[in-house]
Amino acid sequence: MGHQRKKLIDIAKRLLNHNLNGSTDQADEIMVKSVNDYTDNKIISSEVSKIFYDHPVPIALSAELKENNSYKATKAIDTPLLITRDEDGVARVFINICKHRGAPVCPEGSGEKSKFNCSYHGWMYNNKGNLVNIFKSDTFGDIDTTKIKLTELFCEEKSGFIWACLNPDIKYNLSEWMNGFDSELDDINLKNWHIFRSKTLEGPRWKICWDGYLDGYHHHMVHPETVGKNTIVNLIAHDTYGPHQRFAFGLKNINELAEIDEKDWEPENHLRLIHSVFPNSSISAIQNQHCLVSIVFPTPDLQGTITTQYILCLEEPKTKEQIKEAEDFAELSRAAIVDEDYPMNFKIQDSINSKANKEFLFGRNEPIQQHYHKWVDKLSSK
Repeated sequence: MGHQRKKLIDIAKRLLNHNLNGSTDQADEIMVKSVNDYTDNKIISSEVSKIFYDHPVPIALSAELKENNSYKATKAIDTPLLITRDEDGVARVFINICKHRGAPVCPEGSGEKSKFNCSYHGWMYNNKGNLVNIFKSDTFGDIDTTKIKLTELFCEEKSGFIWACLNPDIKYNLSEWMNGFDSELDDINLKNWHIFRSKTLEGPRWKICWDGYLDGYHHHMVHPETVGKNTIVNLIAHDTYGPHQRFAFGLKNINELAEIDEKDWEPENHLRLIHSVFPNSSISAIQNQHCLVSIVFPTPDLQGTITTQYILCLEEPKTKEQIKEAEDFAELSRAAIVDEDYPMNFKIQDSINSKANKEFLFGRNEPIQQHYHKWVDKLSSK
């Protein structure tokens, strides 16, 4: 039996047994979180600084920079980023700021280009970050251009993501940080998927937003006609890998497995598997050869979030039927977030300062959010 199939069968068994017994994976106790943790800007600013800047975070998909000499210029919180892949296929990440006087060297966007001209005075850098030309250098004055380079960030490409530390003073052991979760992500083989579409979405504040991505207790109320249509609410199998998490929801057909010989199981048709990369990325809804990836960053003022939502297909859709399937999946993914999750999250955010609550509760049946908040507390207290 293949590794991936065995893993899925083991997860399906857990979900089936839970469903037959009326149980689910649980935390040891109820968690109580102060509402201040969601509203106090000093707390949130400190947490964002320690969590999003001092640890590796996914900033792009490898599939976005498939070709050598490709690039993507984007922004993570308040840091403008230039992500490049050089002629040798090596991915690098720089702060997209010229060393001359602080202007961007590349407008936001993506494409194929190996040299980047500062938009202010025309200084030119290559995709390894080296300054290769000063406009009118003969009149600028004597300066050693070999010592001038774009500020480079820790970067490593692993498991279909390009990772970076937003703090340029941090170097990291990514394998240590992944704690074995990279092996789980490798099973998805994200780097070889086709990006059908990507878009950015404006969302609520970071922790309110991310609580929603980790919630399996609301599908019947918020998503009755989308992702909740086929999932059994309050039925999860939950596993952790350091700060990262893998969890699965049982589909409403899970009990069918009890009537089928295990060797004939197709477990992927009876569960929905989600991989959650701490602190800001989710790979979910892999079904019918489609996949939703979300990368979420707080806005610079920390009062909202920007989500990059990717719709991926195992192969590039070419026939009308394949394109329609991808479109349908994209619309389902959009609706679940834009029409359902985020409006609910904004309602919470809009009334969070009302003093109705001093505390929020996370039940034993909400181990996923509990695990996340424990790691937020652990890393931000250092």
